[in-house]
Amino acid sequence: MVIVVLGILAAVALPKFADLGKDARKATLQGAQGAVKSAAAIVHAKALAESKTTTGDDSESVTLEGSTAITLKYGYPNAATIDEAAGISSSDYHVAVASGVSTISGTKDGGSTAIGSCNFTYTPPASAGAVPTISAVTSSGC
Repeated sequence: MVIVVLGILAAVALPKFADLGKDARKATLQGAQGAVKSAAAIVHAKALAESKTTTGDDSESVTLEGSTAITLKYGYPNAATIDEAAGISSSDYHVAVASGVSTISGTKDGGSTAIGSCNFTYTPPASAGAVPTISAVTSSGC
């Protein structure tokens, strides 16, 4: 009787514990998303202070403490430098930039292989006065 009860408990509990890796990858990606949102706001504040918010041609930049120059697009980090502004490490995340959009993905094996459908995107503003678009985390593939 005890063995039957333990078997039933194991059958119910095992799938829950087996899914903890997915939850961890999703939570890590949500942390990176928060870092991107904060970095965009901090860079924008510095750009406002330096009157660098009107051009979208990647000709202006600001330097944050402890980082390289962050290239601006209408006062926010452009797609190619948002990872630097947010402190996102290539050993923890896979960052791909295409058509002015940065896709930040969860990874397997220490950052070299992106996990499909486990990501979010950062799109800098398209005009002065606009704000960047940061998508929700897609976690179906985490």
